[in-house]
Amino acid sequence: MNFVHRPLRIIHSEAATTFGGQEHRVFKEMVAMRERGHMMEAICQPGSMLRRKLEHEGFRVHLIEMDGIANYFKGLYKVASILHAARVDVLNTHSRRDTVIAAAAGRLVHTPLIVRTRHLAKPPGSLWTYTGLPHKVIGVSEYVRRQLLERGVAPDDVETVYTAVPKMHRLARSTLRIELGIAENAVVVVCVGHLRAQKGQSQLIDAMAQVMSTRHHVHLVFVGMGARLEALKRHAFELGVRDRTHFLGLRNDIANVLSGADIFALTTQFEALGTAFIEAQSCGLPVVGTRVGGVPEAVVDGVTALLVPFGDDPALVRALVRLVDDPGLCRTMGGSGARMVEQGLRFAIPRMAQNMEHAYLQWLATESVVQAGPAF
Repeated sequence: MNFVHRPLRIIHSEAATTFGGQEHRVFKEMVAMRERGHMMEAICQPGSMLRRKLEHEGFRVHLIEMDGIANYFKGLYKVASILHAARVDVLNTHSRRDTVIAAAAGRLVHTPLIVRTRHLAKPPGSLWTYTGLPHKVIGVSEYVRRQLLERGVAPDDVETVYTAVPKMHRLARSTLRIELGIAENAVVVVCVGHLRAQKGQSQLIDAMAQVMSTRHHVHLVFVGMGARLEALKRHAFELGVRDRTHFLGLRNDIANVLSGADIFALTTQFEALGTAFIEAQSCGLPVVGTRVGGVPEAVVDGVTALLVPFGDDPALVRALVRLVDDPGLCRTMGGSGARMVEQGLRFAIPRMAQNMEHAYLQWLATESVVQAGPAF
């Protein structure tokens, strides 16, 4: 389809007040789209961490309380006023809460294109916030797109635009081992992710305890915070590996941490894509992961990663042992992963922005979308 490239007026809405992978995607996308010449604004809640990061980068952020029935009607009126005054071309929503407010407001004022981005690995629930309120949907992986299609979203109404990661390379020198007192000839397995049950850190400790029982030069490092922190520390202590299991909390020097490790492992139960796997590969680390969700799209099984079924503890131990005991294989797989990320464009931020722009312009060129009225 032929369509005219032009600067767009785009507003993103996000109800979450924390800052995780979903909010990071919004932030990266807005910065990259602004660099392509588009007008970008956002609608957030007052206590939003995303709001602070966006304002620090010079974006205009509209503040709206989104909790409770009273705030729903207030928010509906306020967002409708914002969209009408700004003559917005595209409204892009992200969470269910902001979608039921912002997308409904967009329908009321005939916003030309309303898009919802689906970030989650679980099957979507009600279709209302995917087909009733938005015109179109973006999935962050082919796995997410397939879930939307299976749920009933029309093929022409959903596109895949992969979540991208900033360029990252393995550093020549890392301070990680000095910081933790780990010998240079030790093997370090690192796991980066929010500390919650679905990420499988407890299962990883179980498997690593078996590996570490006969390999006293192996260490496990966790990066991230979450409700499971103290429970994971206790679990490592109970298995007798607490002295070689390190918890770093939140870090702003992920490249430094990854560059000090030998292997990346994340045994997640479900994952929409898994940007942590991509970052690990970009720093030259071989990956041990689970064959779930969008993870197979983020790695090349058998080339840059060893994937095992979630819950298959013997297979997980075998994969870890295979890499721990074979430094040459680690270097080969790590190098393949670094080249894949460096030479490919799938996970590059400019490509993500280009693909979002293409989807917006393509959909805006469809007369049935532009003329669509309220879905009430």
